[in-house]
Amino acid sequence: MKYLSILLLLSFQSLFTAPGISQGLESFKVTPEWIAKMENIAPARATVTGESKKKILVFSRATGFDHWIIPHNIELLKILAKKTGAFDIHVGYDIEQFGKKNLKQYDAVILNNSNPSGPDRNLFADLLRMNTSLSRTEIATEALVYEQNLKRYIAKGGGLMMLHGAITVQNNSESFSQITGGSFDYHPPQQEMHVKEVDPTHPLVQAFKGQGMTHVDEPYFFKNAYFDYNFRPLLYIEADKLTGLRKEVSNNTIYVSWIKRHGKGRVFYSSPSHNAQSYDNPDFLQYLLDGIQYVVGDLKCDDSPIGH
Repeated sequence: MKYLSILLLLSFQSLFTAPGISQGLESFKVTPEWIAKMENIAPARATVTGESKKKILVFSRATGFDHWIIPHNIELLKILAKKTGAFDIHVGYDIEQFGKKNLKQYDAVILNNSNPSGPDRNLFADLLRMNTSLSRTEIATEALVYEQNLKRYIAKGGGLMMLHGAITVQNNSESFSQITGGSFDYHPPQQEMHVKEVDPTHPLVQAFKGQGMTHVDEPYFFKNAYFDYNFRPLLYIEADKLTGLRKEVSNNTIYVSWIKRHGKGRVFYSSPSHNAQSYDNPDFLQYLLDGIQYVVGDLKCDDSPIGH
C-alpha cells in the first residue's frame, strides 16, 4: 500500500512536470531594483517621432481576476513615456474615466488587464455596482452609455490598446468583440511557448528580428468575432505545440496579437503576457512601444484585415 501511494503521488506530480507544462511563474512586487532593470533595457527612443507628444489614459482597475502584473505595467509605461518622450500617461481607476468629455482629452486608452467579473463580464456594470446604489436596471442602462462612449471614441479616431486579460472587458458584447477583434474563450495552464511573427517584414514586429520570442505565458484562445479574422495578425502560437487544450481546434495557428481599424481609430491587442518576467526581453518591450505608437497614430503600417 505504501508503494502504491508513492506511485500515485509520482503520477500526480508528473501531470505538472511534463515537458511544456508550467505551474506559472512566481509573482513578485514592483521594487526599485526591478524598475532600474526596466529602465536599463527599455528602448531609449521611439521608433518614429510624432508631430506632438501624445496623451494616454491607462485604465488599471480590475473588478474580476486581479492580474499581478497590473502595477508592473503601470511602471513600465511610465518608463517608456519618460525615456522616449513620445507620450504622457494618466493612470485611472474609476468609471468617470470613460465619460465622453474625459475621453476626448486622450489620444489613446490602454486597458491594463481590466478584467471584469463573471459570468456577465461587463466592466462598466461592475464599476457602477461597486461605487453606486443604482438599481440593476439603472446599472445596465448606465453601463451601456459608458460602453457606447468608448466605442464612439475609437470610431472617431481614438486608439485602444488592450493588454492580456483586457480582452475580456465586455466579453459578452458581440458589438464590442467586433471592435476589438475577438473575445476571450479560455486558456490552458501556463507553459513555455514560442511566439512567432505572422509576417516578419511587418513594421510592428521588427523588434523580434524574425526570431519571435520564447516565454512562459497563458496560451489564450478566443471566440465570437475572432473567427471573422477582421484584423491584421502580428503574432501567433501553434496549437499542436501546446498542452492542456479543452477542445479540438480547426486552425492550428492561434493568433495572440493583432491590430485593426475601427472607423477612424486603431486597436492593438497583445495576449503576451500574464507574467512580468516576459519584460526581461528587450525585444518585447520594443514591440509594446511600437504598439503604443500605432494606436496613437504615430507609426503607420498595414492594418488591413486578412480574412479567411
